[in-house]
Amino acid sequence: MSNAADDVFRIAGTEPDHPLFARKVEGGWRTVSAKEFTEEVDTLAKGLVSAGIRAGDRVALMSATRYEWVLVDFAIWTVGAVSVPVYETDSAEQAAWILADSGAIAAFAENARCAQLVEPVGGPVWTIEGGGLDALVAQGAAMPAADVERRRTVAPGAPATIVYTSGTTGRPKGCVLTHGNLVAEVDSIMRAQGITESVLTPESSILLFLPLAHILARIVQLAAVRAGALTAHTPDLADLTDDLLSFRPTLIAAVPRVFERLATTAARAAAARRLGWLFRAAERSAVKYSERGGAFGHALFDRLVYRKLRAALGGRISHAICGGAPLSRHLGHFLRGAGISVLTGYGLTETTAGVTLNLPHAHRMDTVGRPLPGWSVRIAADGEVLVRGPGVFAGYWHNEPATRATLAAEGWLRTGDLGEIHQGYLSITGRKKELIVTAGGKNVAPALFEDRLNEHWLIDNCVVVGDRRPYVSVLLTLDPAGFAEWKRRHHKPSGASVAELRYDPDLALTLQSVVDEVNAAVSRAEAIKRFRVLPEAFTVNDELTPTQKIRRRHVLAKYAEDVEELYYPRPRENA
Repeated sequence: MSNAADDVFRIAGTEPDHPLFARKVEGGWRTVSAKEFTEEVDTLAKGLVSAGIRAGDRVALMSATRYEWVLVDFAIWTVGAVSVPVYETDSAEQAAWILADSGAIAAFAENARCAQLVEPVGGPVWTIEGGGLDALVAQGAAMPAADVERRRTVAPGAPATIVYTSGTTGRPKGCVLTHGNLVAEVDSIMRAQGITESVLTPESSILLFLPLAHILARIVQLAAVRAGALTAHTPDLADLTDDLLSFRPTLIAAVPRVFERLATTAARAAAARRLGWLFRAAERSAVKYSERGGAFGHALFDRLVYRKLRAALGGRISHAICGGAPLSRHLGHFLRGAGISVLTGYGLTETTAGVTLNLPHAHRMDTVGRPLPGWSVRIAADGEVLVRGPGVFAGYWHNEPATRATLAAEGWLRTGDLGEIHQGYLSITGRKKELIVTAGGKNVAPALFEDRLNEHWLIDNCVVVGDRRPYVSVLLTLDPAGFAEWKRRHHKPSGASVAELRYDPDLALTLQSVVDEVNAAVSRAEAIKRFRVLPEAFTVNDELTPTQKIRRRHVLAKYAEDVEELYYPRPRENA
């Protein structure tokens, strides 16, 4: 197999009626068989050939996660072209940069707004919601099928996609991923112990809501096709709760923030019914059950609490795949004890997603798992994580200096992450470039604090500061639902904004207790000395990337005055 699209054609040839996708329709979900899907791919591919798209041409794709995203992606691969994803949340400037840098000659856009953003492509733009796919199919109706079939045969080293990094710093770089990279990554996942037995099977179903422009969601989709699992898509997170309840997946893929909000929402709901004590007891029991394999009252708590938690995800979920950021050890144990095994892993766009993964029967909560089959991991002398395997990218598009800086000798890739390996399990301790060195010479990894602070129900995001400063401080944003609950508990006006209360003494006392708990795990030289509440939440494409990663340099520049006042405070402020 040489083309990333080959799996779906293989299944269509052997099990044409096997359902691979589910599309949301009025009143429920309609399944799409392998045969139906490949027929749609072929007709769309013929339209691309008729429109002059040749092997190696770059074609942009700007849309939220939806069935048509996958359909277009497979059609682009089927004609030997290269797909260039653009996040549908990207700004005009970001989209223009990706189009220009990749040299895309055509584009697919979800709607009129996206079509306007990709207009600089200069070639044809097909709008998904504007009948563009139907028009393209009609254009290629007379094209012989044999012309498309010949194009699907590509060399494994041929580029399949150029995925632009989220850009937490500077301009995004285009990672060239080949068909061989994508196929090998799926091979590696499917060979991992326990995956095909309990996680991804022909009976599995997955609801994808992560952006397909991100490589993690893309690989999960390809692995689901390989397994013959049923995949549905949610383009609008406002519909996620309803879609989970109606589709009832056995598996989801998400970033840690989704699971954190699931737990805090359940805790708040229990507190609102004056059952907070019950939830806290159930949480302790779940953690103990996960850690030790047994806990008093666990079966009772399953009936009273855990079932409701699983029901919020549709009632059938048994596993979840989590990446993009660390999942706290406590939350991982709580979810596993409640019947949801969250398989955390580690990887980069440059590694075609997963390098390591915690597996169903080889799982350590405080790690990101062991290397997947075919991958090797080692720690350099300075603590940087180096990886080697079949998913290591071909290089950055038209950026040889950056490629040389990232790829080391003998196929090893410099990740930029700091880590440790214990008994074969990898732990990520921070980012090499984000390491804070205080004025006193103390090295501090921000992730150590940020991961723990983000676990609290009142905190939405945080950014630790202190580089070349006398001590460590932190900028905080508040979770909207958590802030509303805090106001209720402390008898504050329900309509008061964060900006109005960010210097409130009661809020300062609450947050200081949270900071004190985090400080208990570090030395006095590393401890957070001051914190400051920012007046508004972080938003995507400002302080956050589309995958919810903090654009640290941008935050520090935008809130430079707040940072200064952490070290030179005005007399009136207590934060």
